Amino acid sequence: MPPRFSVQPSWKALSGTLYGQSPLTLSNGTSITARAASTKAKSPKRNDFFMIAQARQRKAANLSRQKVLQAEREASLGHPVESRPTPFIQEIQSIQTGAQIQASSSDINYYLKADELSSALQFSKGLTEPLQNPDRDTADPQLEREAAELHLQQHRNAEEAIQRIVNLSNGNTKDRLRLNVQKCIDKFGRHNTDKSLPPKPAGVPHESAPVYPEKAPRIGPDTGSPEVQVAILTVKIQNLSRHLKTTNKDKHNKRNLQLLVHKRQKLLRYVRSKERGGPRWQNLMETLGLSEAAWKGEIAI
Repeated sequence: MPPRFSVQPSWKALSGTLYGQSPLTLSNGTSITARAASTKAKSPKRNDFFMIAQARQRKAANLSRQKVLQAEREASLGHPVESRPTPFIQEIQSIQTGAQIQASSSDINYYLKADELSSALQFSKGLTEPLQNPDRDTADPQLEREAAELHLQQHRNAEEAIQRIVNLSNGNTKDRLRLNVQKCIDKFGRHNTDKSLPPKPAGVPHESAPVYPEKAPRIGPDTGSPEVQVAILTVKIQNLSRHLKTTNKDKHNKRNLQLLVHKRQKLLRYVRSKERGGPRWQNLMETLGLSEAAWKGEIAI
C-alpha cells in the first residue's frame, strides 16, 4: 500500500520554509520537513545592468552638485577665522610679523609714546648740557665749543641707543600683542567712537516705563565694551592662525583657536542683537574685515 501524506493536496500553497509548523509524517512513522521554493518573481530592475548604471550616474551627479552648492554657500558666508585685508588688519599683521617696523616708527615698546620719548630726551639733553664760565674774560671759547660738540655727539649716541632699546623690532611676541591690544582699545573704545559714530536708533518708550537717571560720564579709556573684546579676540585669533599654518601638529593651540573663535561668535551675536545692526555694528565688521561666517551658524575648524 502506497504511503499517505497528511498535507494539503497542492504544493503551491506553500510560500517558503514551514517555520513554526509540525513536520510531515509518513504512514510508516517517518517524519520529514518540506521546503517549497518562493513563487515571487524577482524584479526585472534588479537584473537590468543598464538601469543600475544609470542610477549610479544620477547619484554621482547629485552628490557632485551638492558639493558645488555647499562650496558656494560657504564662499558666500566667508571664512569663520580669517579676516579680509582691511587697513586695520594689515597694520595689526605687520606689527605681529615685524615686517614693516622701522627704527623711526611711532610704534615703540614699554607703553611709551613717541612724543613723550622725544620730550624726555630733550629734557635730558638740557640737564647734561655743559655750563658756560660766568667770567667771560677768563673763558676759553674754543674749549666751550669743543665741549658743546662733544655733548651733542654724546646726546646723539644716547638717543640712538634709546631708540634701539624701545624699538618694537627688538621685542618679543608678547610686546607686539600688547601694542596691538592698545591699538584695539584706541580704535574701538567708546571713549573715542562715541564722538564719531551716531547712537543706535532708540525705541519709543511706553508711558508706564520707568525713568532711569542719566549715566555718569566715562572716565579713562574703555576696555570692557564688547567691541573692544571682539577686536582683541580677533588679534589673538590672527596670531594663532598664523602660527598654526606652519605647525599642523600643535593640537593645544588648535583647541585654543577654537575656543577663541566661538567666544568671539557669542560676542558678535550679542553686539548684533544689542545694536540692532546699527552703525556701531557696521563699523566693527567693516574695520575688522569679518564676514557672516564669524557669527552665523555652526563653526567647525
